[in-house]
Amino acid sequence: MARPAPTVPRVHPPQAAASRRKPITPPPAMAPARRRTLTWLLRWGFIASVWLTLAAAVAVLWFARDLPRPESALDAVRRPSLTLQDRSGHVIATFGDLVGEPLRLKAFSPWLPAAIVAVEDRRFWHHPGIDPIGLLRATWVNLTAGRVVQGGSTLTQQVAKTLFLSNARTTKRKVQELLLTLWLERHFTKQEILEIYLNRVYLGSGAWGMDAAARVYFGVSARHVTLAQAAVLSGLPRAPSRFNPRVNPALALARGKQVLAAMADSGAITEQQARTAAERISFPPSPVAPGWFADWIAGQSQALLAPDADAVLRTTLDSHDQRVAETRLSELLAAAGATYNVGQGAVVVLDAANGAVRAMVGGRNFRDSPFNRAVLARRQPGSTFKPFVWLIALRAGLTPDDKVLDAPLRIGSWTPVNFEHRYLGEITLEQALAQSINTAAVRLLLRCGGPKAVAATAAEFGIRDPLPNDASLALGTGEVGLLQLTAAYAPFFNGGNRVVPFGLERTPHQPERVIDPAQAAMMARMLAAVVTSGTGRAAAIPGQFVAGKTGTTQDFRDAWFIGSTKNRLIGIWLGNDEDTPMRGVMGGGLPARLFHDIATRLD
Repeated sequence: MARPAPTVPRVHPPQAAASRRKPITPPPAMAPARRRTLTWLLRWGFIASVWLTLAAAVAVLWFARDLPRPESALDAVRRPSLTLQDRSGHVIATFGDLVGEPLRLKAFSPWLPAAIVAVEDRRFWHHPGIDPIGLLRATWVNLTAGRVVQGGSTLTQQVAKTLFLSNARTTKRKVQELLLTLWLERHFTKQEILEIYLNRVYLGSGAWGMDAAARVYFGVSARHVTLAQAAVLSGLPRAPSRFNPRVNPALALARGKQVLAAMADSGAITEQQARTAAERISFPPSPVAPGWFADWIAGQSQALLAPDADAVLRTTLDSHDQRVAETRLSELLAAAGATYNVGQGAVVVLDAANGAVRAMVGGRNFRDSPFNRAVLARRQPGSTFKPFVWLIALRAGLTPDDKVLDAPLRIGSWTPVNFEHRYLGEITLEQALAQSINTAAVRLLLRCGGPKAVAATAAEFGIRDPLPNDASLALGTGEVGLLQLTAAYAPFFNGGNRVVPFGLERTPHQPERVIDPAQAAMMARMLAAVVTSGTGRAAAIPGQFVAGKTGTTQDFRDAWFIGSTKNRLIGIWLGNDEDTPMRGVMGGGLPARLFHDIATRLD
C-alpha cells in the first residue's frame, strides 16, 4: 500500500509576502529654511534672555545705588519737637515731630493692630510683603468706583516708604520701595514689622506713631485706647490732615465707622461690636490752639532750645482769657462785620504789672489768615496816642485840673478840627482827654515840647516805630502796632513802670520806672474819665474800675480801644486789611463794646 505524502506548509515567496504589507514611508526631511528659522529663534532667544537678565541686574543696581541703608534708617534722625504749654501746664501747641512712648506690639491695645490690619492690609499675615491679590482687588475697586478709593500697598511697603523714602510718585521710588520691602520681610518677623509701623506711622498734628496720636487726640496712651478710639486712629494713615479729628471731626467720625465696618467684614469683631463702637466715637474738646500766639513764641524760643533736643516750654498764656478773646471777637465780626464793613480785628490781653501776654488774637480766623495783626500790622492809632501828649503836659508841670483852650487853630496850611466841629473854649485837661478834643491835643503838644518830645516819651514807653515830626502826631498820625501800644499804657496803671510784653515764663523783664507814681495816678484818673463821662462810656462796667482811651482814624479806617481793668490791659483794633473805610465805626462804638464783653468774662 502506498504511503501518503507528508503535508508541507505552504511558504510564500518573500516577494509575495512583501506585496501584501503596507509600505513604510520614511518621514520627510525638514525644509532647510524652516530649520534655519528655528535655529535663529533659539539662538537669539537665548541671547535676548541673557541681555534682559543683565539689563534687569543693571537696573536693580542703578535703583539701588543710592538706596538708604536700612539698618541706619531704623534709627533715623527726626526733627526735635517743641511743645508749648499755657500758664497752667496744658499743651496749647506743638512743633516738629512729636513722638510718644515706643511700645512693643503686645503692649498696644489689641484693638489697634487688629484695626490697622483690617483696614490697611487684610492679607498682611499671609503675603510675602507684596500682595498681588490685594493689588488686583484695589485696582478693580478703583476702576468700578471711577476714582482712587483703595490702595494696593501692603503694610510692609508702607513701612519701607515711611522709614526710608519720600512720597515722590516716581518709578525709581517705587522700585526702591519694592527692594526695601523684600529686605524688611527677610530681616524682620511680621510681628516686628507691624510693631515698627504702629510706632512710626504719621497721624497728623505732628504726631508720629500711635502712642503720640492717642495722646494728642484722646489724651490717653496707646496702651489703653478703646475700640472706638482705635478705629479713629487707624483711619488716619490714609489722609492724616483730612481725617484729623481736630480739623474735621465729621470726616474723622465717618472714617472711624469705615474702619469698624472693615474690622467686622474681616472677622476681627462682630457686627454688634462695630455698631456699639460707632455710637461711642467721640472727641474731647479741642484745647485752645492760639495759632498767632504760638507762632510768635516759637519764633522767640529758638535761641533757648538745645540743638536736636525736644523742649517743653511754659508760656504766659491764660487759656480762659484766650478763649474769651477769640470767641468775643469772632462773634462781633459775625454779627456786625457786614453791616459796618469790618473785615478784621485783633485783641491782646496783658498783665499790667509785668507785661505777660495772657491772650493774643491776631485776626478773624487763623486758618484763613495766619498773619498776626496784633504784632506785625502797623496802623494809625488815632486818639489812642493822645495820652503821651497829655503825659508831656504833666511832665511840664500841668495837672488834670489845669485849663487848655479848645478853639479853632491853624498851623500853616493845616487846620485841625474836632470830630463834632464844635468848640468848648477853656476846659480842663481831664475834660479835653475824656472828650478827645483834637485842638487841645495839638495846643498841648506845641506848648510842652513839640513832636520830638512826644516821640521821645513814646519811645521810653516802648513804641519804637518811626513817628512823624510834625504837629499831626498829636492826633495819632504815626503807625504803631497793637501789642506795643497796649504795653505802653502799662505805666499809667502799675505805678509808672515800663513793661516789655513777653510770652515765656522764663523770660520776664525787670520793670523800669519811667514816670513818677503821682503822674501815673493822674493819667489813670484822666483815662478813667474817658469811660465814665467821655467817648469810652460803652466800655464801662458797673462797680468796677475801668479806664482807657478810644481812637478813630480818618474816614473810619481804624477803630481802637485800649484800656485797663482787673490789673489787665486789653487792646483792641478793628479795620480792614486793604485799608478800606468802615461804616461809621468809632473807637467808642464796637471796640469799646468788645472791651466790655471781654473784660466782664476775664478770670
